[in-house]
Amino acid sequence: MNVMKKVVIALITVMCVFFTCSVYATERTLSESTTGQLVQIKEKEMKEIEDYNEAYGSEAYGFTAYMLNKVRIYSIPLCFVGIAVGAIWQYVIGIRKLDVHDRGLFLIISFVTIFVICQVLPLVFAIVVKGFRN
Repeated sequence: MNVMKKVVIALITVMCVFFTCSVYATERTLSESTTGQLVQIKEKEMKEIEDYNEAYGSEAYGFTAYMLNKVRIYSIPLCFVGIAVGAIWQYVIGIRKLDVHDRGLFLIISFVTIFVICQVLPLVFAIVVKGFRN
C-alpha cells in the first residue's frame, strides 16, 4: 500500500505540472510564425482530404478513409503503451498481488485486439469500397 501511495502522489504531481504548463502556454499569444505554421498544417490536411475524396470518388468515402488512416497511425503508440501497462500489471504488480495478475493479461489481449482491428480496418474499407463499388 505504501508503494501505491507514492505512485498516486507522483501521478498527481505530474498532472499538476502538466496543467500548469498548459495554462501558461495558452496564456501566451501566438506569434506570426506560429499562425503561419498552423495555416500551413491546415492547408496540408485539407489537401490530403481532397486527395482521398478524388481517390474514392465521394466526399463521404474520402473523409472516412482519411479518418481511418489517422486512427491507424495514432493507434500504434497508444496500443504499445497499453500493452506495456498490461505487461507491468501482469509481470511486476501481478507477482506480488495475485488478484490483479489476470488484469494485466486482459489488458494485453484487449490492446492487441484493438491494434489489429485499427490496422486492418482501413485495408478492408479500401478493398470493399474500391473493389465492390464498380
